[in-house]
Amino acid sequence: MATLILVRHGRSTANTAGLLAGWTPGVTLDDHGAAQAAALPGRLAGLPLAAAVTSPLERCRQTLEPLLAARPGLALHTDERIGECHYGDWSGRKLAELADEPLMKIVQQHPSAATFPGGESLRAMQARAVDAVRDWNTRIAGEHGADAVYLMCSHGDIIKALVADALGMHLDLFQRVHVDPCSVTAIRYTPTRPFLLRLGDTGDFGSLAPRQPDSAAAADQATEDGGNAVVGGGAGAA
Repeated sequence: MATLILVRHGRSTANTAGLLAGWTPGVTLDDHGAAQAAALPGRLAGLPLAAAVTSPLERCRQTLEPLLAARPGLALHTDERIGECHYGDWSGRKLAELADEPLMKIVQQHPSAATFPGGESLRAMQARAVDAVRDWNTRIAGEHGADAVYLMCSHGDIIKALVADALGMHLDLFQRVHVDPCSVTAIRYTPTRPFLLRLGDTGDFGSLAPRQPDSAAAADQATEDGGNAVVGGGAGAA
């Protein structure tokens, strides 16, 4: 089977504004996110990639632009199944406002029971993403061999759900996983079980330091210090 490199998109304008983007149009990388994307080819240098698969959302496509420019022969595919969760009526709203919604307690503590109003359930989100990975594993291995490595650029909650599946964790535990913008997570799939090789690797230990007050990152840390995960993934360290 193949080895999957999961890249979360770079920091977006919605991340820094504290918004739950979902499929809201017009969300792009901010300046820091663009710098993260520009550094991605160097971080992945020397790693042979058979193909790249992206969410259709612009922030993911922007994240891969420098990598594709550095590797002009790399095939790019789009798969809606690894697009962001359909948050429905929550899309585009402030995360600070959503914290007071009764549903948020379910999203945090019993996510397998959570369905977003006008959107989809977290169970459905995970199922479509897992199906996409299984299909791409078969395709990549068939076309490039069992040792092939390929990349997917997706979103925080999607990557967390895929990690939970790889670890055999119930979806109700997936909020314990954290992935920063433009972080790299690697999963090697075998016929009997997956192996998690990297989780949320940015190569920057600054994300472990206390955050500056009044920053989006500090708001993320405050949320996590209170025991809640940042829905959608948060803004990361800088």
